[in-house]
Amino acid sequence: MIDKYLLICLISVLFSCSENSREIKNNSTPIDVKNKLQANKNELQIAIQPFDDFPHQRAEFIFNSIKNIYSNTVLLTSIALPSKAFYPSRNRYRADTIIDWLSERANTNQVITGLTTKDISSTKDNYIDWGVMGLGQCPGNSCVISSSRLKNLSNEQLFKVVIHELGHTQGLEHCLVKSCFMRDAEGHNTTDEEIDFCPSCKKVLLSKGWKL
Repeated sequence: MIDKYLLICLISVLFSCSENSREIKNNSTPIDVKNKLQANKNELQIAIQPFDDFPHQRAEFIFNSIKNIYSNTVLLTSIALPSKAFYPSRNRYRADTIIDWLSERANTNQVITGLTTKDISSTKDNYIDWGVMGLGQCPGNSCVISSSRLKNLSNEQLFKVVIHELGHTQGLEHCLVKSCFMRDAEGHNTTDEEIDFCPSCKKVLLSKGWKL
């Protein structure tokens, strides 16, 4: 005959094992949750990178404006412009050097958007040093925008230049629609004439998770 005390111990052990098994089962991650976590890990992130000369309030405005249309957006701490990008003969910075430098700093699935007040330039056609408002890899993971050439330093104008360069990083080329954010400025500030992405450009961004 089994001792009563031994029987009670056996029942307690069995009950404890049953509870632990149930707990492990309840704490297991469902397949759909795992897939969601993996999707979030692979989601593109836009990182707003102000340089030391760029006003913090303007950086916050750009950050909030971009976050409204692309939720996975972060604002990084200000850093110094890369000294190797300085072009002393014109007292400005090479935009192509900056975006290459930012590209090397970007994490996986991240697009870094540099913001500066300094004048920037790039090579265009037969012009070795062509002044620009912004430059972005197309497609790629970096772009840079300067407020130096904007009339009245309008936040709205600045946002349009930022969204234009981000469009390039997503693979959008210049658009022939004059009211589209992807319009080619052709050496002028045309931001006041730009209203929105045209249907064709918007379709591309919507397919990439943008909320336009």
